Amino acid sequence: MLCVSRLLLRLGYVSRHHEDQRLIATVVSGNKTARQVKQRLLVQVEQMQTQFSGFRPGLVVLQVGSRDDSNLYISSKLKAAAEIGINAKHIRLPSTTSQDEVLRTVLGLNEDPEVHGVIVQLPLDSERPMDQDLITNAVSPLKDVDGLSCVNAGRLSRGELSDCFLPCTPQGCMELIAQTGVSVVGKQAVVIGRSKIVGAPMHDLLLWNHATVTVCHSRTRDLPKQVSRAEILVVGMGRAEMVRGEWIKEGAVVIDCGINHVPDDSRPSGKRVVGDVHYASANQRAGFLTPVPGGVGPMTVAMLMQNTVISAQRFLQNQT
Repeated sequence: MLCVSRLLLRLGYVSRHHEDQRLIATVVSGNKTARQVKQRLLVQVEQMQTQFSGFRPGLVVLQVGSRDDSNLYISSKLKAAAEIGINAKHIRLPSTTSQDEVLRTVLGLNEDPEVHGVIVQLPLDSERPMDQDLITNAVSPLKDVDGLSCVNAGRLSRGELSDCFLPCTPQGCMELIAQTGVSVVGKQAVVIGRSKIVGAPMHDLLLWNHATVTVCHSRTRDLPKQVSRAEILVVGMGRAEMVRGEWIKEGAVVIDCGINHVPDDSRPSGKRVVGDVHYASANQRAGFLTPVPGGVGPMTVAMLMQNTVISAQRFLQNQT
């Protein structure tokens, strides 16, 4: 089934309305791709356990405070880890914890040989002053499976892709682009957003995979014109449905990283989740389009698991 679906993607398979012959985008499912990644990782973890009896990759999620949204994200990470055999632990420090206490906890995890990946859950929910960058950079680059430390970010910016951990959301985006069968090489790519977590590393990944990349942001002039040039479009601006379908180049690959809540009286919660791309209109122009939810989100978690397994493999290689 996977081979057939990939063949259809590579052939540029799309469905069309018979009446108006408008293009309907092929949905690029993050849920499906994430399942494939986790199945591959499960096999790799089992192989490590066979070769090194009792060994399990170790992951720690460090949280300060108890934000509801952070709790939800952490729950999904712990669930994914359990599915593939990673020993994941959640350390929750109270919101009254000092910065020095957080740093001591991070340094202790850096020294723990049973921990191969450390995540500092952001944002920090603290009642006391916290330097988020200082704490993030305190994580050992060898265990920075979020790929957010300045060391790993610097290596990525220099094109040293095999010598760093890649940030999970951009890495997941690249996996989804690969699923379409569209080569990045030589393509005109546009990234909307320049955050340290998504936009900036997304630019670097596309660039070092040989795309020609334009980064747009809040001060970009004539955004629709810039978007219209994109053969590959990645949007991570954090503005609900800001990118309209009429902006999009016909047949483009569109990856939507946005997660926004908008009012919807038809839902029991009174709201619904949408991306940064107006899905209904983009669906009429794009060749490939990720849904929200069920697109980039699951891939971010899957790439976190992949980085943790890679870290554990490197650890074992250094022991032999």
